[in-house]
Formats: sequence, C-alpha cells, structure tokens
Amino acid sequence: MTDTAVHPHAARPDGTKPPGRQGRGVTQGAGNGSPLLRLFGRRLLMTIPLLLAISVLVFVLLEMMPGDPARNQAGMDASEEQVEAVRQRMGLDRPAPERYFGWLFGLFRGDLGQSSVSGQSVADMIADRAPVTLELVVLAFVVSLGIAIPVALMAARKPGGLFDRATMVVAMTMLAVPNFVLAMLLVLVFAITLQMLPAIGFVPLEDGLVPNLRSVAMPVLALAVPLAAFYTRFLRGDLVEQMNSADYVDTARSKGVRPGLVLWLHAFRNSSFGLLTIVGLNIGTLVGGTVIIEQIFAMPGMGMMMLEGAMSQDVAVVQMCVFIFAAVAVLANLVVDLMYAVLDPRIRYGSH
Repeated sequence: MTDTAVHPHAARPDGTKPPGRQGRGVTQGAGNGSPLLRLFGRRLLMTIPLLLAISVLVFVLLEMMPGDPARNQAGMDASEEQVEAVRQRMGLDRPAPERYFGWLFGLFRGDLGQSSVSGQSVADMIADRAPVTLELVVLAFVVSLGIAIPVALMAARKPGGLFDRATMVVAMTMLAVPNFVLAMLLVLVFAITLQMLPAIGFVPLEDGLVPNLRSVAMPVLALAVPLAAFYTRFLRGDLVEQMNSADYVDTARSKGVRPGLVLWLHAFRNSSFGLLTIVGLNIGTLVGGTVIIEQIFAMPGMGMMMLEGAMSQDVAVVQMCVFIFAAVAVLANLVVDLMYAVLDPRIRYGSH
C-alpha cells in the first residue's frame, strides 16, 4: 500500500495540500479556545442589546405610571413649592432621556440609586432581600423537577393505566388552581388546621436549618406545585411519544433492553431537551410568582420589596427590581442554551 493510501491528507507531488486538509485548517484557525466558550461568548453578546431594550422598556412603563411620585412623597397637603422641592431632590425635574442615561450609567458603576421613601441605598436593600427570594426560587425549582421527573417516568411506563390517569387528573387540577389560591389552601391546612407550619414570617438560615425550612415550606410548595404539574404533563407526553414512535427505542427493544432502561436511558435523555426549554421559559414565571407569594406569607424578599415600592411610587426600587427579574429570565435562557451544548456537542459546531 502506498504512502498516499496510508496518509490520505499527505501533500501532493506538486507540493499542494488536498482541499480537505486546507478546509479543516481554516476551521481550526477561525477561533482558538473551547467551542463551548465561543458559544457562550456569542450568546452573551446577544443578551447585551436585549438587556438594554428591557431597561428602556422598564423606564418607559414607569414613566407611564399614573400619579405623581413627588406629590406622593411630599404628602397630599403639601404646597406646590414643597412638591417642587421634592421633585428636584428626586431628579424628576430633569428630562426623561437624561434621567434614563443617568440611571444606566449609574448601573454600570454599581450605583443603583436611593429609595425615595426610606433614603436607603437600593443596592443595600437588594442585598438584604435577594437571599430570601433566591432561596424560594431555587427550592421551588428543585422541588418542581423533583416531583415532575419521577412521576412522569412512572406514568409513561404504562400509558392509560391507573397511575397515569390519576396523575393527569391531579396535574390538570393543579394547573387550574392559581398559586395564590393554593397558598391560602396550604395555610388553611398546614398552619390553621394541623398547626404544623408557621403561617407567615421568614427564619434566616443562620438561625437553624430546620426552622428555616419550616418557614419556607409553604411558599415553596405554592410556587413549585403548579410548575411540577406543568412539567409532568409535558414530560409524560413527550416520553410516551418517544416510546411509541422513535426508531432508537425499537432498536433498543430489539436488542433485549428492558423497558424501564429504554425509558430512562434513551427516551428520557432525548425528552430532556424539550424539558430544558420549558424550564428556561418558566424561570420568569417562577420569579414573578414570588411577588404575590411573598406578600401572602410575609416573606421579606424582593417580590415584597417591589410591591411595596409600587404602592409608594418608589421609582428607584421598582425600576431595579423589575430589571433584575427580567435579567434573571434572560440569563436563565442563556444557561439553557449552554446546557444544550453540554448535552449535545453537535450544537457547538452548528450553524451560527
């Protein structure tokens, strides 16, 4: 066998290289580093204009809010001179574009402004309140998936069976119940009737793990159960479709792989892509749900902070809270994109 046969990409007699070798060289030289890092860089650059657009939208919506924040802060009995003094102190006498760019540049510097009600730094207020909301969101996310995945797998093993039908009835019922109604039912059952959990209040983690978990148990369930019902319905339907129509499932069955392993190792792995998409899209819903749930259970988180700011027309507080909630939803979708690339490396080399 000749050297050319052994080394198909060796140089030709005239000294030139085959097209395949040159093509790969161009591809490799186009960018150094990990393909996953390059994908992250591209996605991150795409989120920057989106976040800027969100900041403009938040500012415009707050400008359109009814009422006069300066009059609200000065009091209804204040004179026009007093209201004007408050308006100047709050910077409301400046043109809207100037106020927006002042807020935006302050955001880049880490200056989030001051509350017009308490005079406290918004950054300090967020630092105090964010851990509460973060704990609720993380625990609700874990609980919702912890319920949905095993229940959907069990229901998909025997479609149309008793467990499958019961699961779908419960899931449809939970989807029909708003989370604030579910929160009131949880209070009625666990706080008033059984007296197992506190109805309101938050216990920080540094005061003990068990008291902390008891204080957040009902808020977490109120957030997690509707999401778990939605995830269960979606995942169960996708699993059943995979098991009934996918070629790789038939191949695995023909090799004698047990149905449970086919469901877990093959169908669930492919269904996880769709589940990732749904989870990413619902992060915003989960974060937004904390506004009502924190109010019901008197949880001192960012949701309650935003609601209190809206009621007192504290523009700086509401503006930052809404922007952070929106940014979390955008960044969650960025993380989902990266997880796609981790689960399926072909995505890293796909079309840009």
